[in-house]
Amino acid sequence: MPPRDRSSLGDQERNIRAVLFDFGGVLSTSPFEAFERYEQANGLPSGFIRTLNATDHHENAWARLERSEVSISEFVKLFEAEAEAAGHLLDGAAVLALLGGEIRPGMLRAVERCHASFLVGLLTNNFLSAEAAARPGGMIDHVLGLFDEVIESSKVGVRKPEMRFFEIACEQLGIEVDQAVLLDDLGINLKPARAMGMTTIKVTSEAQALGDLGEVLGIDFS
Repeated sequence: MPPRDRSSLGDQERNIRAVLFDFGGVLSTSPFEAFERYEQANGLPSGFIRTLNATDHHENAWARLERSEVSISEFVKLFEAEAEAAGHLLDGAAVLALLGGEIRPGMLRAVERCHASFLVGLLTNNFLSAEAAARPGGMIDHVLGLFDEVIESSKVGVRKPEMRFFEIACEQLGIEVDQAVLLDDLGINLKPARAMGMTTIKVTSEAQALGDLGEVLGIDFS
């Protein structure tokens, strides 16, 4: 079994004050399975969409959309052009429609329990503000209400894995970087956060994430 992407606490030397959660792939199921189904249905190589998103990941169409530098219609044209340059055709609007996932109830319960003893923050790369996405009384509205701070790439103009994104999160929560534990499903996002001093947990499943977070915080989430 490979080592977990988690910083060691040593002898409880770290004073954790805040727990930071990613949205897609952490609070909700990952869109990667939907990407794979789209690829299979449209004759694309397995992993093509993820590879496309990881290419020139600071300046590609996806990054620019999540920083609100381009509109959705502009993104679609740019993303489709990137795909064509990589050798395949796809429907950019259809790919965006695959991003919705199912909320993980165990993770929401963990957020609620963390909130009793820690600050909690939601750190998300998105292209539509949470207010615009939320429906009053709906699930997204409820989820957002669980957090002390919601930091969105579409609002702050920077995105994970840029270090400035994590600095903004800590500033808004009023903590030092090494007082936070971050849960994300992408190692590329966790690497700079860990280099800055955060405790990091790479999420591969709900059960694994809850187990690792419980070990870090000394809480039984089962």
